[in-house]
Amino acid sequence: MNKSKALAALLTALPFSVAAHDGKHNGQAADHHHATFSAGEPGDASQPAQIVKVIMSETDGKMLFVPERLEMKKGDQVKFLLYNRGELDHEFVLASTVENLAHAEEMKNNPDMTHDDPNSKRLGPKRSGEIVWRFTKAGEFEYACLIPGHREAGMIGTVVVK
Repeated sequence: MNKSKALAALLTALPFSVAAHDGKHNGQAADHHHATFSAGEPGDASQPAQIVKVIMSETDGKMLFVPERLEMKKGDQVKFLLYNRGELDHEFVLASTVENLAHAEEMKNNPDMTHDDPNSKRLGPKRSGEIVWRFTKAGEFEYACLIPGHREAGMIGTVVVK
């Protein structure tokens, strides 16, 4: 079985809520009140948070996040300070690998898709933004840029929650 058929079989077999990107599609905003997220839940900006700076850039044909790996404890609240230091748009999408791969497939058909999700942020060149997130589930998650070609060029990071 080739990789795309295996992924399709896996996606149809898994009972998960795809909330990794339910942002604006064709001008319609998503309802996040009923959304579930694989990597935890939106944080409370009025509460203390660990600060994590994440740089997005491209160099020598490679696209990357710095840092590429993070370790958190279940229950940690994090304020991700996101900086796009590159010359291209980049995005930060925090989810499971399965959700991000499914979202990346959708992005191939709609590369200019805008997002209004608490677990993602798209930034233009030399722009910054932030996401406040609470890791309520243990496991291994990822943050990736799902703009077509970016993930494939290395723009992926790992979050291990213990």
